[in-house]
Amino acid sequence: MMSEFTILGAGVCGLTVAAALHRHGAKVQLVDPAGMPSKHACSWWAGGMLAPECEGATAEPEVIRQGRLAADWWAREGSEVQRKGTLVVALGRDQSELRTFARRVPRAMLLDKSDLSEKEPHLGDGFSKALFVEEEAHLDPRATLQGLLDRLLKDGVTFSFDGSASNGQVIDCRGLAARDRLPDLRGVKGEMLVVRCQDVKLHRPVRLLHPRFPLYIVPRGDGVFMLGATQIESGERSRATLRSVSELINAAYALHPAFGDAELLEIGVDARPAFPDNQPRIRHMQDRVYVNGLFRHGFLLAPKMAEMTADLLVGGRPPEVWYEDYR
Repeated sequence: MMSEFTILGAGVCGLTVAAALHRHGAKVQLVDPAGMPSKHACSWWAGGMLAPECEGATAEPEVIRQGRLAADWWAREGSEVQRKGTLVVALGRDQSELRTFARRVPRAMLLDKSDLSEKEPHLGDGFSKALFVEEEAHLDPRATLQGLLDRLLKDGVTFSFDGSASNGQVIDCRGLAARDRLPDLRGVKGEMLVVRCQDVKLHRPVRLLHPRFPLYIVPRGDGVFMLGATQIESGERSRATLRSVSELINAAYALHPAFGDAELLEIGVDARPAFPDNQPRIRHMQDRVYVNGLFRHGFLLAPKMAEMTADLLVGGRPPEVWYEDYR
């Protein structure tokens, strides 16, 4: 099997594929004309939640099964993984959403007001009950991307801005930019906020159930929180709407009134790459292998997609799921 690879794209997909191939002893070159991981990458704006059980409320069972491997994978790669679970709450008018979520997520444990106050004291006065998924984890996407890239470069993986001199098998991990070759790929727009609020202390990601879009708040430390994210059928990647930003702010205020005085640090916008069924793909077409379509599950599913890609190209074992061979 081939032992030299050029990976196009240095977001979460490209970096994880590079790491998996490198562990198989392959020679790897990363190429991204936009440069090192930064605001141009969709994964830069991710929540970083490794929450397969919660995603299972709307995603296919395979997402849950494969996503359960993510936290251990990131930890093995040297990333800082916070294993503190996920808390799920709903406002009084949306209590039916909480009951529906509990039916769809069997591992969600019901907390009463006392249990909730023990886990998140700052939420105990605002909610009478919640759900808790103990097995889940989260990480800081930006620190994780940069840390993984630094380790790859230290271990001999090369990085280039120019892919004209590709070596070996080309693996296309360009996300939405790969629409020039994957016509069934679409964009799903997400908007998010980064705020600072020293008056709120949260120890773990909190999901506030909402009838229109799933809101989550992820603590980043030092009073900084990521709020996200909308889910709009659009490939537009640069414009946040007043409606979306207002809804995120209002939802955070509903979670805890102190967010009303939060400092707004960033407004982020990007489009997630997705196929029609929102399932990822490893697609072998002519001279390229495409790894794409991670939708809203980038950090959750990229490790498994990377391992399956390495097993295919170095070990000769076709992936068990999400594989299409059009050669």
